Amino acid sequence: MSAHTFQAHRPALTTAAPAPAAATPAAAPAPLPAPRTAPTRASASAGAGAGAGGLSAGRDAYAHLSLTRTVPKEFVHRASVAEVLLTDWQRTGEDRFTVSAQWPRGHSFFTPIAGYHDPLIAAETIRQSGLLLAHTEYGVPLDHSFVMHDLSLTLDPAHLRVGAAPAALTIDVTCSDITRRRGRAASLRYTSTLRRDGHVLARADASCTCTPPAVYQRLRGNRTHTTPLPLTAPTAPQTVGRTSPTDVVLTPTPHPHTWQLRTDTRHPVLFDHPVDHIPGMVLLEAARQATTAHLGHPTLPLTLTTTFTNYAELDTPCHLQTHTTPTTPGHPADHHTTHITCHQNNHPVFHSTITTTTP
Repeated sequence: MSAHTFQAHRPALTTAAPAPAAATPAAAPAPLPAPRTAPTRASASAGAGAGAGGLSAGRDAYAHLSLTRTVPKEFVHRASVAEVLLTDWQRTGEDRFTVSAQWPRGHSFFTPIAGYHDPLIAAETIRQSGLLLAHTEYGVPLDHSFVMHDLSLTLDPAHLRVGAAPAALTIDVTCSDITRRRGRAASLRYTSTLRRDGHVLARADASCTCTPPAVYQRLRGNRTHTTPLPLTAPTAPQTVGRTSPTDVVLTPTPHPHTWQLRTDTRHPVLFDHPVDHIPGMVLLEAARQATTAHLGHPTLPLTLTTTFTNYAELDTPCHLQTHTTPTTPGHPADHHTTHITCHQNNHPVFHSTITTTTP
């Protein structure tokens, strides 16, 4: 069970002195953007305010251009604008949408693997897409918490190559199994097809529930104020496909094919903002690192299927165990399927199955 909790805080932008309190009515919350039915374009403006050359001043001076920007970071539960991967979205039919995204050629955490984009940046893109659509198209307030129950991802490495420019992606998303409460989505499943330059890069399927603050508080109880475990020593970075120990999320144990989850709440990407549990992307990274350590050589994930069953708590050790299954007949010999299970307090936290190749 992977929960996403994010509190939106927006700084005041006013410069004029505020009116006396008695004369100021209570401000209504800003409405969410209207559902998009076509790609966003600024409309040309002429007349008042036109500057040199006939173009109007301010933002209208660029109205004749198609400009790219990221979506608001609050819609994807990120505190850092630099970690927002999505750039726009539009509705294309009933419960069907197109989302656009961009992957940088280099990322501080999702670093390229032997010239390929890190496949886990695709998982993060899918996570952000579900949050974006839930908030903007299905009326889920920004203060709700999200619990992801499962995620599956299949990638084509032929279209994962890092190019001479950032990778521009188009993601076709279909939402289904939607349950609603009080006119807003309470749970949904969404399937996605990621395309790059018209080619299918990946396909994904995920499901999540959206939980109001009061319900989340009842579910979590005093777990919302736990103190994380002391930081443990990392496994050698080169054994898990990393170059820096700060990006390692595993600690070695005396037992074969078993690791303890290493939780560094200071990590600027994996812990982008304060949380009361270990985020799902940390668990996916742990599964990927455990796979690499188990196989003993660099890996490039091709498929990933994960089911989350319980919250991963910050104050109790988590242990991951791995085993492999024989290569399926007809598949290349360098394809390996690894199963990763994680337990905490003798309860399952998640199970992943990852098929990899050697990059």
